[in-house]
Amino acid sequence: MDNDSNKLRFFLTPSHSCNYLDGREATSLFADPVFPKNKTLYSALVANGFRRSGEHLYQPYCSQCSECVPIRIPVNEFIPSRNQKRTWKNNQDVRFKMVNADFSEEHFQLYTKYLSMRHPDGGMDNPSKDDYKNFLWSSWSETRLLEFRLNEKLIAVAVIDQLENAYSAVYTFFEPDFRQRSLGKFAILCLIEETKRQNYSWLYLGYWIADCNKMKYKIEYQPAECFIDQEWKKFSTLSFAVTRN
Repeated sequence: MDNDSNKLRFFLTPSHSCNYLDGREATSLFADPVFPKNKTLYSALVANGFRRSGEHLYQPYCSQCSECVPIRIPVNEFIPSRNQKRTWKNNQDVRFKMVNADFSEEHFQLYTKYLSMRHPDGGMDNPSKDDYKNFLWSSWSETRLLEFRLNEKLIAVAVIDQLENAYSAVYTFFEPDFRQRSLGKFAILCLIEETKRQNYSWLYLGYWIADCNKMKYKIEYQPAECFIDQEWKKFSTLSFAVTRN
C-alpha cells in the first residue's frame, strides 16, 4: 500500500513581482519544506532544474514566461575565452582554498559590504546575521566555501553545494573596491577548476536569463548546457537568438 508521507510533494507560491524582469509576474514551485532531504534527492532535483535558497528547493514556474533557463557547465569540455584567460592571468596573485561552511564574522562583513555597494535597495541590503545564514546555508546540504585572498586580505567567497558528480554554485560575494579584477568571473573559473579536481562532471550555475543584465553573463562559459523541454542540451547565444526569431 502506498504511503503518501513517503512521496515528495510540491507547492506553488502566489504570484508576485519578478525580481529579474520588470513588469513581469512570477510564480515558484517549491519542494515540500518538511520532506527529508539528502544529497541524492538534491542532486536529482538540481538535474531537473531546481535550485536551493536556504532550506528551500525551488524552480521558477511561471505560466506566461520561460525566461529562467537552468544552466550548467560540462567542466571537462570548457574552453576559456580570450577575456576569461586574461581574467585568470590578472588574478594569479590571488590564492583560493576550500573551507568549511562555518559562520565567519570576516565573511559576513564582506557580504554586507558587497550587498550595500553592488545591490543597494535590492531587498537584501542591511542583512542581519540570521538573514545571511538563512539565505546561504541549510541544515541538510553539503555546503562548502571557496575563500579568496590577496595576500592576507579576504576579497571573495563562493558558496557551493556538493552534489553527486557536480558542484552547484549557490552565491558569490566579493570586494566591490576590486572591480578591475572581475572577481565574480574569476570565482567561476576557479570553481570550474575545483570541479575538475574533484573529478565531477558539471558545475551548475542556477538560472540564465538572457534579458537580465545581472544573470545573462552565465552563457559566456562555453560550452554550456541548458535544461530545455526537460532535457539538457548544448546551448549558445547564437542558437538562442535563432529560436527566439
